[in-house]
Amino acid sequence: MLFMEHHGIDPSDSSPIRGLDTGRPHSARVWNYWLGGKDCYKADRMLGDKVAALVPGIVDSARADRAFLSRAVRYVGGQEGIRQYLDIGTGLPTMDNTHEVAQRVAPESRVVYVDNDPLVLAHARALLRSTPEGATDYLDADLRDPEKILDAAARTLDFSEPVALMLLAVMHLVTDDEEAYEIVRRLLAALPSGSHLVLAHACIDAEPTRTAVRAYNDSGIPTPIKGRSQSEIAKFFDGLELVEPGVVSCPHWRPEPNPWGTPAEVMTFCGVARKP
Repeated sequence: MLFMEHHGIDPSDSSPIRGLDTGRPHSARVWNYWLGGKDCYKADRMLGDKVAALVPGIVDSARADRAFLSRAVRYVGGQEGIRQYLDIGTGLPTMDNTHEVAQRVAPESRVVYVDNDPLVLAHARALLRSTPEGATDYLDADLRDPEKILDAAARTLDFSEPVALMLLAVMHLVTDDEEAYEIVRRLLAALPSGSHLVLAHACIDAEPTRTAVRAYNDSGIPTPIKGRSQSEIAKFFDGLELVEPGVVSCPHWRPEPNPWGTPAEVMTFCGVARKP
């Protein structure tokens, strides 16, 4: 499924959602359900409950991924001075979306979101509510066509300046290893020195992840996933300068102080790296 459109969406538009199949689960809507969102349907909730029953830690993993997004954006925006973000596989809006975190750090930040679910497109009206100083945009696009994504994103982002490439819980939707690595290489090739890759991915080093992946794929969902090992996830960062602590379980990436101590490990691993 390789398609791409550019959307400058009127936030007041309430037209029907075209192309939405509510009878089959979709990864973005299942994820939304695990995050406590309401933008999902019976098929999504049934699959979400099935996987969560088999793998109780899956909900914690989804929420840890969202918390990592917030910490990573504060890092690249606050410490590295990034003011542009390309968020591919953004999923449905929840709390602390990329532009909300980035524009709290720097109101002039510019964010382009990319996804290919009609429900995400409908909710892009919420994603496009930018600060007056900054900008947000949404592309209805397929991850497997990076050049078209980059061409359309260039209407909002300046690729002569550093960009944070956000790939959270999306690369495991590309089940062919070489294709997955090549997509990331092609996206990074278009970005200048000083850009950052922010990536989170299901890690199969733990049995619960392997169980979750089997249950998810056995459900008949049209977008199967492939978990990868910690070393395979680290390969996405080849040629980049990994930020400490490297590729780790999401709660262990620069955790914030809390009264309960070190957070537990979850099934999603993550990392941030700078393009030299």
